[in-house]
Amino acid sequence: MADVVLLATADWDHPLWTNKQHVAVALAAEGNRVLYVESLGLRVAQPTGRDLRRILKRLRRGLRLPRPVQSGIWVWSPLVMPGGHSGLGLLLNRISLGWGLRVALLRLRFRRPWLWTYNPLTGMLLSLSMFSRTVYHAVDALHEQPCMPRATIETAERRLCAEVDQVFVTSPALERQLTPWSRRIRFDPNVADHDHFARAMTMSINDLPADLAVIPSPRIGFMGAVSSYKLDFGLIAALARAHPQWQFVFVGPTGEGEPQTDTTLLIQEPNVHLLGSRPYDHLPYYCAGFDCGWLPLRLSPYTQAMFPMKFFEYLAAGLPVVATAIDALGQFSEAALLCEPESAAFSKALEQALSGAGPDIDVRLTLAAEHTYLSRTQRMLRVLEGLS
Repeated sequence: MADVVLLATADWDHPLWTNKQHVAVALAAEGNRVLYVESLGLRVAQPTGRDLRRILKRLRRGLRLPRPVQSGIWVWSPLVMPGGHSGLGLLLNRISLGWGLRVALLRLRFRRPWLWTYNPLTGMLLSLSMFSRTVYHAVDALHEQPCMPRATIETAERRLCAEVDQVFVTSPALERQLTPWSRRIRFDPNVADHDHFARAMTMSINDLPADLAVIPSPRIGFMGAVSSYKLDFGLIAALARAHPQWQFVFVGPTGEGEPQTDTTLLIQEPNVHLLGSRPYDHLPYYCAGFDCGWLPLRLSPYTQAMFPMKFFEYLAAGLPVVATAIDALGQFSEAALLCEPESAAFSKALEQALSGAGPDIDVRLTLAAEHTYLSRTQRMLRVLEGLS
């Protein structure tokens, strides 16, 4: 068993749990101790209320010691300057993070810790020699996100891939991008919190959240960030106009990763419902009220390099899935209806899904059960055990 420093790009209590939190839980379930280091602020802070609230929260937490959140998991919020990637900002962040981490490790009595990082700038901020084993888990093409320091991330990520012991990636595109820079790289797709979302299949109409129950069926549901660099707003609006009898329900924050997101195209359609963020524990209840789960992604370098976790979350919840045919989903076409991001193609696929003419539910459920965080983390740990 190991002591693991997990360097995340998301805060522990973010309403949209992703790889970082789930992998921390899976590592702890395998008997490891985990120090979860919250986001260091890759993106330069924007003059918005959301970013200001995040900065104030970090200032409140930044001088505290690691706090226990689950058995075997502690969370630490380092005091760093968001977007401090060069000059004095980088120097101050290196000093603050380096010394703060050493204090946290002493406090928790971590010995010869591993590093499991999601931050491509890790090598700029920490000395990898602090760790007995180093892992970079690449789950997104972060340099393709809005407001990110593209050139800095690309350069630092290549150097990090060359220096760590193991690189894991979640999409074929990321594998192609990073293979030239890594001695050891392994593709293992994104997965889901299977048991959590499978609860949706045991729920009745009486369990539906009030804000969903008042929306008539059929409900075509999406869970996740409503941001225009990921979702095709034009496609969504066109489908809403073409099918006024369908209800398009979105559960998740607006503008995550893109504070300037403009949802005017969506909110002007009466059958598009932006419900906002909901607690993670409540998401299966929303899935229980969906008739279909969908991923209306726009095609871009960012989305072509991603593997949406929602894919297996929908499957685990027993939902038929309709999605843009991005590269990473191609190998799972037997379990979903994949199509080009065009209104006619999506209309046909959604009609199939809603009528029950899509992939067989047994195929969908079997595939979902094979792709869990615990099983993937166990595979990763076996890979690390085999390193010389």
